[in-house]
Amino acid sequence: MGNVEKWLAVISVALFAMFAGELISVYYFMLTVPEDAVIAQGFAPDPKLIQFVSIGVAPAGILAAVAYIMSRNYGSKQIGGLIIVGGIVLLAGNLVVFSWVDSVPEIYLTDAVQYLPILFIILSAPVMAVGASLILKRKKRPTKEYF
Repeated sequence: MGNVEKWLAVISVALFAMFAGELISVYYFMLTVPEDAVIAQGFAPDPKLIQFVSIGVAPAGILAAVAYIMSRNYGSKQIGGLIIVGGIVLLAGNLVVFSWVDSVPEIYLTDAVQYLPILFIILSAPVMAVGASLILKRKKRPTKEYF
């Protein structure tokens, strides 16, 4: 197994976990902070959610895709497993957040707050499928490394 692909997959798992943690923290904030608290007065959830998508799940997906592309010709149980773990982390974090959506105060309830967890619950399936395809692929890795 290539070293570069493995580390790309590891970093993608870490970024999926970071995204799940960010979502959980912002939803927990919306559930627990008093609406009249000074810190909550200027809080709008949509910009935070866009920020978390752009620094968390977007790079995670790109890194998982690059790891897949680099190892798709020969397959890899380890890289495929890491990509599946990333999909599971994405699914788990968004299931937690989705279970809280009904409790979010009306002041914070935007379309993004309602539908973002559903979107990433759905998108976790292709991530796990891509990882499974690497595990199921049985081809000998080329012996010569070109870089």
